[in-house]
Amino acid sequence: MKPIVLAALFVAAATPAYAAKPAESPEARVERVLRTSPVIDGHNDLPWEIREQYDQWRKPLDLRADTSRLPAPLQTDIPRLRRGHVGAQLWSVYIPVEIRGPAAVQVTLEQMDIVRRMVARYPADLELASTAADIRRIEKAGKIASLMGVEGGHQIALSPAVLRTYYQLGARYMTLTHSANTEWADSATDDPAHHGLTPFGRAILHEMNRIGMLIDLSHVSADVMRQALQVTKAPVIFSHSSARALMDHPRNVPDDVLAMLKTNGGVVMVNFYPGFLSQPYRARMAARDAEEARIKNVFSGQPDRRKAAMDAWDAAHPLPPVPVSLVADHVEHVVKVAGIDHVGIGSDYDGISGTHPDAMEGVDKYPLLFVELARRGWSDADLAKLSGGNFLRALEGAERVAAAMKDEPPFNGTIEMLDGAGER
Repeated sequence: MKPIVLAALFVAAATPAYAAKPAESPEARVERVLRTSPVIDGHNDLPWEIREQYDQWRKPLDLRADTSRLPAPLQTDIPRLRRGHVGAQLWSVYIPVEIRGPAAVQVTLEQMDIVRRMVARYPADLELASTAADIRRIEKAGKIASLMGVEGGHQIALSPAVLRTYYQLGARYMTLTHSANTEWADSATDDPAHHGLTPFGRAILHEMNRIGMLIDLSHVSADVMRQALQVTKAPVIFSHSSARALMDHPRNVPDDVLAMLKTNGGVVMVNFYPGFLSQPYRARMAARDAEEARIKNVFSGQPDRRKAAMDAWDAAHPLPPVPVSLVADHVEHVVKVAGIDHVGIGSDYDGISGTHPDAMEGVDKYPLLFVELARRGWSDADLAKLSGGNFLRALEGAERVAAAMKDEPPFNGTIEMLDGAGER
């Protein structure tokens, strides 16, 4: 045999029958997972920013453009939602707690109108959804499913009829309180008035179960969390909360409540606000508030000197870093205590305007969190549960409970009938 033939045979024998595929990078894996399991975000405050910064859309605002570069910058726009692989967004129809009674109902309806007009303006990108099946269908069509969440029990003005009307208009969750107590439930950030839920509050939760509206336990006291989990027949959500064991803020969820989600089937949708994630960040912001109060007293009637003094303080006290790894830590703590089936995403974008975790400026940055978790060894299936699978399961659970309760009559009681006419 000729030498050249021998050489060729040697090379053929030494070469593997196939070349090993290069390992898939975490970035590539996350892109692949999120293409088929898009992000469902439990909480975005864009409707209130449109109201406040753009006069309920009387001022020009195009969500097809980069809104981060506007004079009144936003954290949300359609191109960034697309880059962030968002498949469904629950838009908060928040109103301030100071607005009560009939005025609260009016402003809530105006906020719902903003969401509906937003969807109507961009029909190629957004579509209203009412059910988990709607979300799946809209995602499959390449659009972003849009739902609404009422962010405070004060918004129903003590009327179960108003609650039902909000549901009919597209609200699929209600946060029981915001930053202050309602007449029937305690807030996490107000002094206790009821030590949980009143009888009227329990009746409102029963009615939410009956109509299929998710109970949102973000913003409520730990007592309300525990009592709600004891009485609800349906899974609950925390639309934008983090883990209290890692950051001792009353807005976050204690471990004993996380453990209760195992039997309830609920989901904690982790918040991106640095003040709920990082103790150094919270301490720095508290120190700034104290310094601002001091300077206001020292330089009363001298706005220029106050501004100069605060600018100097800010320069001397930079914000501590809040890396995406810290968000991942909160996600993993929820998983450690409650389980992988009970965690989701509730960014609070445009409710945290002016601040965010490092490099997570807006709604295009969700993949950074998923890449961090992929590097920690998360499977494709678990990433998909976090991105939206767990929320869909909870929503389907609420839908099943409502179907089972369909023959029950609507609740039409008053707070005076259930709680009495005394001080509440």
